[in-house]
Amino acid sequence: MLRLLHIEFIKLWNNRASKLLILAYFALLTSIALIASIKFDIGPIKFHLAEQGIFNFPYIWHFNTYVAAAVKFFLAIVIVSMMANEYSNKTIKQNLIDGLSKKEFILSKFYTVAVFSFLSTLFVFVISLILGLIFSSITEAHWIFSDLEYLFAFFVKLMGFFSLCLFLGILIKRSAFALGFLFVWFVIEKIAYGLIRFEIKATKESWHYITQFFPLESMSNLIKEPITRLGAVKELAGQIGETVSFNYAVKFHEIIIVLCWTTLFIFLSYKLLKKRDL
Repeated sequence: MLRLLHIEFIKLWNNRASKLLILAYFALLTSIALIASIKFDIGPIKFHLAEQGIFNFPYIWHFNTYVAAAVKFFLAIVIVSMMANEYSNKTIKQNLIDGLSKKEFILSKFYTVAVFSFLSTLFVFVISLILGLIFSSITEAHWIFSDLEYLFAFFVKLMGFFSLCLFLGILIKRSAFALGFLFVWFVIEKIAYGLIRFEIKATKESWHYITQFFPLESMSNLIKEPITRLGAVKELAGQIGETVSFNYAVKFHEIIIVLCWTTLFIFLSYKLLKKRDL
């Protein structure tokens, strides 16, 4: 495993574009801390985002993992380019000539995806813990370490998404077309989602049951939007006669769905590579 990872990280670090994107990705994760500095001071209206409770334990785990997931596309570019470069630079053929099996080659890519997902999760954990200790009005250990399942959901979400990117990189070979296909896939899912929900006029339970199995939708379902959990939002909704009542919990069956997609994408990547004449 370490040998395979060593090979992959040498390739990535020697590629200037990949190196810059990786550094930019982790810099953006760090910039979550800048949310604390957002203030609006317009006449009588004074609004400080950090004072709205977004960094309170345990809510911070939900909020920060949701926000951090939005910048995963930087690493998606790296992973898709990683495969495209293997074909354009013919390093994949050289690796196989040097004795690396196709199974080991795919495993090296999967290990890289897993390490990026783990480091991202660890990064978000450290940043969230620091921000929470600084800004949270709740400091009891019980609350600090509650809701850590959002970090696990974040890790699984990244694993699933990056595995999809790896599969598309192998399938299409060119990074621009692979990323374009990812966008098309997203649009197709949204159209299918809309047709099932509004045209078929199914009940909420039935359309949600179907759409939860879509690859990108299943990954999105792992961490629901956290904004409506804020007390200020619930209070505002109450003033206009609305009631905000959602289930924000990380659900076990949704974790299983994404893990199944992850396994399928890695398996298909291997089968595709195995059949190809390189």
